Amino acid sequence: MVKRDESDEAYVVGLCNQVLGETALTQHTFDWLLGDPGTGGRRRKLPVDAYWPGHQLVVEYRELQHDRPVPHFDKPDRLTVSGVHRGEQRALYDARRDSEIPAHGLRLVVIRPGDLDADRRGRLRRNREADLAALRTMLARNSDEDRVTDAFRTWLLTQGWTPVAPTDRGTDIEAVRGNERLICEAKGRTSEKGVDADIAYGQLLRRMTSEAPGIRYALVVPTSSVKAVERVPAHIRRLLRIDIYEVTDGDQIRPLPA
Repeated sequence: MVKRDESDEAYVVGLCNQVLGETALTQHTFDWLLGDPGTGGRRRKLPVDAYWPGHQLVVEYRELQHDRPVPHFDKPDRLTVSGVHRGEQRALYDARRDSEIPAHGLRLVVIRPGDLDADRRGRLRRNREADLAALRTMLARNSDEDRVTDAFRTWLLTQGWTPVAPTDRGTDIEAVRGNERLICEAKGRTSEKGVDADIAYGQLLRRMTSEAPGIRYALVVPTSSVKAVERVPAHIRRLLRIDIYEVTDGDQIRPLPA
């Protein structure tokens, strides 16, 4: 019996940690991701393989038994609380993860042995160089707004902030540090810099629902949009507790003076 920390799943999560620059919470559970009710009506929390709060990312590593019948794992002669055997329940719970995780504002990446260097039985050969290259592609974000958001999340971690689930699902990033809370709106490169800046300010204004003194707001933009967001005078931004952060083309973060 392979120990979890020696398993292919642990190997994949370790490589993802390297790509992301953050250590995952493994076998993490959420209050909203639940299994079917047992005989007493209780619903246990369904774990995910790995969760990176700083990237708002969940990775599921699904071995062959998730996609094809494997009697050893499926236990076809034994019914679960879902009224089906373990293989069917596994598919049911995988589908639940696939729908619920994105619905709660998290990104889900599903990795299978065939995505990496694996043999015909689905066992990884542990070719680190090839597997890292594949994972970098799979974990990459596509839009420039994704780039800006990810770079800023990573920087927040270095500054002692802890990204948390946003109070408003429309918020791009929310983070806490002691008694402080930061609510952020991020924008990527755009041909409509002025319009997007005005929209971003409006989105932040709608989220100013608390008078708590420890809350600040942030507008996070690429270098190309700095002039557009600075059209709002500095003294107005100070009154509204809005800070501006520039994300350079090299993903460096520059807090702009108010």
